[in-house]
Amino acid sequence: MDIKTSLVTQNYAQARSAVAPETKPESGEAVLGRLVGTFAETLQQGEETARAAMTGNSDPHALVQALASTQLAVETVATVRDKVVEAYQEILRMPV
Repeated sequence: MDIKTSLVTQNYAQARSAVAPETKPESGEAVLGRLVGTFAETLQQGEETARAAMTGNSDPHALVQALASTQLAVETVATVRDKVVEAYQEILRMPV
């Protein structure tokens, strides 16, 4: 099994930053911007890995891992979107 060192270190860095405690509170706009940027990077990395796999420059394990990561990112964004729409609808139902 061929494991690329850069892929492993990149995944470690992502996992490490996901569980690292934040030292100062961020504004909602900054958090949303960072999440959108991370989502876009995840999709871009998945596309690059898929292209590399189609040309034979990537191993199948990396492709499966990239697809799983992309699927998780898309499902997370869809869930957040659904919660935001639900909250907006609840606000609209409130009497004034």
